[in-house]
Amino acid sequence: MKSWQVHAFCEPEQMTLDDIPVPAPGPAEVRIRNHAAALNFFDILQIQGKYQIRPPFPFTPGAEVSGIVDAVGPEVKHVFPGDPVTAMTHNGAFAEYSLAAASRTFHSIAGMDFPEAAAMPVVYHTSYFALHRRAGLAHREWLLVHAGASGVGMSAIQIGKAYGAQVIATAGSQAKLDFCLAQGADHALPYTDAGWVERVKEITGGRGVDVVYDPVGGDVFDLSTRCIAGEGRMLVIGFASGRIPSVPANRILLKDISIVGVHWGQYVAQHPEFLSHTHEVLTAMYLGGQIHPVVGKTFRLEEVPAGLRELADRKIVGKAVVVMD
Repeated sequence: MKSWQVHAFCEPEQMTLDDIPVPAPGPAEVRIRNHAAALNFFDILQIQGKYQIRPPFPFTPGAEVSGIVDAVGPEVKHVFPGDPVTAMTHNGAFAEYSLAAASRTFHSIAGMDFPEAAAMPVVYHTSYFALHRRAGLAHREWLLVHAGASGVGMSAIQIGKAYGAQVIATAGSQAKLDFCLAQGADHALPYTDAGWVERVKEITGGRGVDVVYDPVGGDVFDLSTRCIAGEGRMLVIGFASGRIPSVPANRILLKDISIVGVHWGQYVAQHPEFLSHTHEVLTAMYLGGQIHPVVGKTFRLEEVPAGLRELADRKIVGKAVVVMD
């Protein structure tokens, strides 16, 4: 099969598209003939050796796929060859076939095509975990979503609205601001304008927001501490800006705010049952019309490095997806 391989930490363009043997599933694994795989910012970091998880070389990046079950291990009882599924692979998605743990493989939701199904697992599971489990987002609370036109931002806006929150989103261009509004954001502000902090205060009547969803870090995190309400929760999702921020402890104390870590991967490793629960909730939200993954651009398998480069350059709105067939 064709598979993108990382033989040493490098830039996406330095990966190689190799012919490797089709892997055999282990006892509790599923082998999937991939039809689509989604690109994520952390894929780039992992290829560069800047991510917290460093698999042994050579490895195939990519963490979420959709396709048809090709083979299953003897312990797998809930999916069978021929079933359309979506799965979280950890690695191995940018290939014609992938292995996934049975516990991380789910029947595709009725009505979803393969690109949509691939675009859903990681970002929507992350946002549900962040907003529901970690922040306890409540009806009519104010939610500030940074990078609202990204995959995680899109999912946070939609899930926030499903919970009845009032959503303010930030993004870097007018097209991205329009996209945020189309996902349900009540307000969309350009973070390139330093005045966005004052606008957040104005919109919330001087009170500030209750929850900040921040996958950016850096200056965006620092500025967000100036427009968060008392008892507000700052959700630390990631550091796409490249700078890991810090906050003076006295500011946490004086404003009665919480800095809340969101490490979804670690949580589900410790609580594997949370995956199936989340999938059931997200399925109901999708079928109810509350969430809908938007595939902004598709690439062929041969174009994975180009897709990752466009993602790194902030050229993708919504999710970028590799289509295999």
